[in-house]
Amino acid sequence: MKNLVLIGFVIFFFHQLFSQDEGIANMAVNPQINFNKKLSEINIKSNTFDSTFIYTLDTLNLPIFDEFSTDKFQKYNADFSDPGVTSILVYHLHDSTNVPLLGGEIYSLQPTFKRTVDLANSTFIDEYFSPIIVKLGDLSTYPVSHVDTYVYPPYYIFDTIDFVNDIDTSWINDAEVFQDSARQFFISLNNPSKIWIESEAYHNFSMAKNPWSLGVASFDGLNEYGYPYAIGTTTSGYADHLTSKVIDMSGLDPSDSVYFSFLYQPKGFGDQPEVGDSLILEFYSKDIGEWNWIWSVSGSPLQSFRHEHILLDNPQYFNDGFKFRFKNYGGLSGSLDHFHIDYVNLRQSSGYQDTVIRDFSFVYPVYSLLEDFTSVPWDHYKNNAAQSMSSKVKVVLRNSDNVPENEQNGSVNIKYMGITEGTFILSENLLNNGDLNYLPWTEYTSIHDFSSGDRFDESKSGVSLEFDFVSEASHQNSNFTLNDSTYSKQYFQNYYSYDDGTAEAAYGPTGNQARLAVQYTAYEDDSLIGVMMHFVPTVDDVSDKLFLITVWDDNGGEPGNILYEDELFFTRQPVYTENRNIFHTYYLKDTLRLPISGTFYVGWRQFDPERLGVGLDMNIVNNDHTFYSVDFGQSWNVSNIEGSVMIRPVFSTSYNSVLGLSKKESLDDVYIYPNPTTDIVNIKFNSDSFKKIELYNLQGQLILSTDEKTIDLSNSDPGIYFLRLYGSSKIYKILKQ
Repeated sequence: MKNLVLIGFVIFFFHQLFSQDEGIANMAVNPQINFNKKLSEINIKSNTFDSTFIYTLDTLNLPIFDEFSTDKFQKYNADFSDPGVTSILVYHLHDSTNVPLLGGEIYSLQPTFKRTVDLANSTFIDEYFSPIIVKLGDLSTYPVSHVDTYVYPPYYIFDTIDFVNDIDTSWINDAEVFQDSARQFFISLNNPSKIWIESEAYHNFSMAKNPWSLGVASFDGLNEYGYPYAIGTTTSGYADHLTSKVIDMSGLDPSDSVYFSFLYQPKGFGDQPEVGDSLILEFYSKDIGEWNWIWSVSGSPLQSFRHEHILLDNPQYFNDGFKFRFKNYGGLSGSLDHFHIDYVNLRQSSGYQDTVIRDFSFVYPVYSLLEDFTSVPWDHYKNNAAQSMSSKVKVVLRNSDNVPENEQNGSVNIKYMGITEGTFILSENLLNNGDLNYLPWTEYTSIHDFSSGDRFDESKSGVSLEFDFVSEASHQNSNFTLNDSTYSKQYFQNYYSYDDGTAEAAYGPTGNQARLAVQYTAYEDDSLIGVMMHFVPTVDDVSDKLFLITVWDDNGGEPGNILYEDELFFTRQPVYTENRNIFHTYYLKDTLRLPISGTFYVGWRQFDPERLGVGLDMNIVNNDHTFYSVDFGQSWNVSNIEGSVMIRPVFSTSYNSVLGLSKKESLDDVYIYPNPTTDIVNIKFNSDSFKKIELYNLQGQLILSTDEKTIDLSNSDPGIYFLRLYGSSKIYKILKQ
């Protein structure tokens, strides 16, 4: 009955077509961060119960500078056995002299009494117990402050005077006040290289659009664990904070020309902040214990990074307790209303004209040295190494200085286990697009041919490998050298991929029976065993929606015939995973190993109109390989949304030995497609023992027996049929629509 209901559901929606197109949605969480932290881990960080650490942070001195190419966020990962750790045991209840009470005390916050009952007259008299004063402490705070509190005995007494009987005592089972203790641990941290005291703002290399260098801090509606502050709501409020450590400014005064500057950008690759949203800068005044508004900007469409430059001229900030913070106001239900900041700089002896950022830098990492892909199976690469190195390595540099930078060659060095194994030269004439020098305030994009010369060492053995490669570009006048190089990894796994493993948005077509297909051309023929997909939660949870994994061959540069599609009785659903590069692998039904040669397409056929929300990497542009159909696969559209869809075909390759698979498929490997069908059904099997195909109707009557591998049902009534391969005990269902 369940299957018949499902069939009816699918047939109903197959004949309906609502608004259909492709699109992207905002992510509800950040899949690059562990957004499913245990509650205990979150609470420990907040110092809310026993065995927590109280951290004392060091004080910084000027200058304070972060261009976010490295991690300058303070970590709180002390262990009880670390040197310098001390602890104290604090108690919930103290007496009036601040001495902890003995264990076992229990009190009520509600007044209690003795009740004397006169049954003969139907009256009673209540005599309230006198209150007791204890000092009550909140163990979730530091330091624990004990407050005088009135408490009462945790029981009631009942006495009946009409006859001799025992006095009854009724104890309160859930009395609110009792003695408790907590051990709090202490450690002092002294790390001047760490500037920020919390990690609510997201340190990343992918969310900003054309940043001035590697790395930004991004503000949105997600907390430090990548989870919404108020999921499932439309609430707006203050969200991320980025707060500096205390800065000692006591030796300075307003005459020392102390300036604060930074870059900011709305939206980037994220969500556009509305006019009612904002990014805010505040300074802390130690003398009055308050944060003061200094600067803010309202939400707006995407803009290039803008520079702000602020003079500190108020004497209240020139002491040993100054600090500053950024915070954002916006939607709290997901990855929404983005702002990004960069080049935060607080220094003395500056001036109104000191707005130049003297930095020559990489803008983005160099993502891959492979032709077309960010990962391929190792045996596919090593069998085709001479044709596998990229002819179009993209390098993006920027000269943010106000003077030209001299042109010099750069390099890319391939390393394995820390040892350099090959070097490519980045030609200066390409890097600077033929200019005499790198011009001021200019971004340069160049394409380099690595198809000849050094390669990843194909003589290495193994199922999967990873190499490091370091890209460097020389400079002359830059003050900051960290951005002159970028470090990347080249992965060789059992899959092909276009993406860098980070999703900036959720992508998919909309419409009943919409299809999504991503084009791949493998380096060599092999067997497909599954498809990896990185679904990301959006404001609408679609993890209960159904789809069918589908594989197509090539038809002149777009999806053609179906090579594989899940059976209607073997549907899939989006699976949400967490953390960078964590995909869910959907294996083909019955461990099928599907032979693949040349160009093919992997994706899905969905049943419902909602967008399923697969991850979209918006930093690597491969949308010319993304196709979608909203008319049941009759025609295909190339995606107009720039990025790489995070769908990866998985091959058996060298994993055969790991998975225990033989190179030849088992005799019972049978594939029937398309299913459901309106006319033709194809049957694929490898066994020579299957000489005849039999088709039965729902009443069990044999209606066809043939030795052909194609069945024409165009003249048959709609409904369910059963197919049997003569010589096998397996029965396969076919749905004729």
